[in-house]
Amino acid sequence: MSDRAGVIAENRRRYEDLKRAGQGHAPRALPGPSPRGGVPLDAGAVLHRETIPGGWYWTTALGAGEALRIALDYGPSSIALVAWSAADTSERLNYADTVKVQWTAALAKGRVLFSDMGRVMLSLIEDSCGAHDALTGGSTAASNAARYADGPHRNTRDNLVLAALKCGLDRRDIPACISFFAPVQVGPEGRFAWNASGRAAGDFVDLRAEMDLIVALSNCPHPLDPDPDYTPRPVSVTRFRAPAAAEDDLCRTATIEAVRGFENNAAGF
Repeated sequence: MSDRAGVIAENRRRYEDLKRAGQGHAPRALPGPSPRGGVPLDAGAVLHRETIPGGWYWTTALGAGEALRIALDYGPSSIALVAWSAADTSERLNYADTVKVQWTAALAKGRVLFSDMGRVMLSLIEDSCGAHDALTGGSTAASNAARYADGPHRNTRDNLVLAALKCGLDRRDIPACISFFAPVQVGPEGRFAWNASGRAAGDFVDLRAEMDLIVALSNCPHPLDPDPDYTPRPVSVTRFRAPAAAEDDLCRTATIEAVRGFENNAAGF
């Protein structure tokens, strides 16, 4: 074995040891997916309903304790999300920390989304598919031009620039996005693959805000979606008052990392 291969093997061994140790502290196992089609919402809890047309974006304020239901009511689509703390927009969603702190890129019911300050921004309180991508990022003008012959078409990067400007921010304030309903898988050789069966009409995710947020969503095809036609479908979004979190709330107790994140939320740093 060459020196380089030996270093790689040793680094992998250390990573796997740390991963086992981190996951071994998880006091609760994650549940299976939520039923496709959605868990019924109390009509009195609904604050706003929005339909994001294919190719477009939407922004909203989301107060702590409120939630967003993003639903594929019109067929398969992908939604990219970024978020900022409403109190200080220099604190923003960090998908790299979200992945490494929880030792997994698999986002599903019971997981949380971290900010770059080690605090929890959003909790996945319901999720019907777990087919979400925290690794690849969203589409750009260049990726669209390479994929679609009849462009130009709207893309996630430009949509998020417009969303940021609308919120009084700039392109430099835009963090890397997380894409919901993007069934990206990583093979044994580290290559990305698209699993079209991983999402379907009726899939949804409920995201509970754990602090006051500004949220931007972009409804554009994921850059790895193999569909040769640019045909993003509308996506339904509902803002509602989430049920109060219990002391043993799954997202707040599923992993020791989440527990620490919520402690940071409570401490204000």
